[in-house]
Amino acid sequence: MSCTKLSKSLLFGILGAMTAISFGQENFTTYWQPAIGLNYHVSATYSHNLSVQNRNYIYNDERAVLEVRQIDIAHFSNFQIQDNQSLAFGILYRFRENFDGGNNELRLTQQYNIKLKPNIVRYGHRLRSEQRITRTKTIHRFRYRFSLDRPLKGEKLDLGEPYFVANVEKLLSVSKSKPQYDTRFTLNFGWKLSEKTKFQIGTEYRLEDYSQDLEQVLFFLTGLNISL
Repeated sequence: MSCTKLSKSLLFGILGAMTAISFGQENFTTYWQPAIGLNYHVSATYSHNLSVQNRNYIYNDERAVLEVRQIDIAHFSNFQIQDNQSLAFGILYRFRENFDGGNNELRLTQQYNIKLKPNIVRYGHRLRSEQRITRTKTIHRFRYRFSLDRPLKGEKLDLGEPYFVANVEKLLSVSKSKPQYDTRFTLNFGWKLSEKTKFQIGTEYRLEDYSQDLEQVLFFLTGLNISL
């Protein structure tokens, strides 16, 4: 079996297993989350990222639905400090009140990222701190993500070829209430459509607040990334 076929089988096999296990659980929600991102360089060491994503319920309160939950608009400024290291500062606004009655949110993000590529597999470590500000409270969140990606044909990603991305992330949220601990597992399969465009599909499985009141969340993800 080729590397591409094996990775496809692995991705959709894990996705199917996650779905089968999770739909039998309580406190379980499923979303479809499409996103589009635009990247552009101001200089060799300074770039911007603008993204819009839409989160939709497709399984909630033990029933299948198709309802918009929120729309997020985000902007990041990225500063390359070494060949494989960068700092970023972001701002996000979440529109939710008009959809399911939840609070709108302003989010500020500070990020450090390092990437290592000893062979054809690239590894990444990302640290983030966030301030999630709503009308009722402010949550301080701290995140660590480990990721890996690789082309699925040869040692270099060429035009029209697929690639694979996987990551695991740990989160700690702190506010006036008890701290919340979350874990996220993400698998994505993507294609390089052109020199400036990539398309990804995948899934993310979240264990939220597992030290107190466990909630399980499954995301089906689609994303289009454009670089100028």
